Amino acid sequence: LFFSATFNEDVDRLSEQWTTDPVRVEIEPDTVAADTVDQRIYLATDREKLMVVYNVIQQEKPERVLIFANRRNQVRDLCDTLDRYGIRCALLSGDVPQAKRVKTLERFKSGEVPVLVATDVAGRGLHVEGVSHVINYTLPDDPEDYVHRIGRTGRAGMEGKSISFASQQDAFVLPDIEKF
Repeated sequence: LFFSATFNEDVDRLSEQWTTDPVRVEIEPDTVAADTVDQRIYLATDREKLMVVYNVIQQEKPERVLIFANRRNQVRDLCDTLDRYGIRCALLSGDVPQAKRVKTLERFKSGEVPVLVATDVAGRGLHVEGVSHVINYTLPDDPEDYVHRIGRTGRAGMEGKSISFASQQDAFVLPDIEKF
């Protein structure tokens, strides 16, 4: 048996390599995004995003925030800047060794680190209770990644907030995200 929460070309190729005459069963959810997630889009320039993130964290004082960016360098820069502004945070990306990823997630789950800045390495299969806010610092190129990102909040009937920034660089993906 081969299970996957999502299927893309890489997963399809892997399943073709390791299975013989497979039978594929797909279950579509009733809704793609949870109704318990309040989704907001802010039109903001790249220069404005940091101040909005900072203000959301300062004003709403969320217990746990997961901030997504598309590139490792964006994650690193944002985490460093938030740290300089006195916001305890950690980063999670593909270039962080697995052992350190596990420790970082443990610190986030325990509340020791209330803000986790991550690439899509944390977008799927990650379950952390109490994530009240997901912030898309940059919108993903794939609408399905958007749904997986915001799915880190509003879990198990709890309410959550999703704040996404649309700038001049990535606003063009909004119609596809809305359609999906």
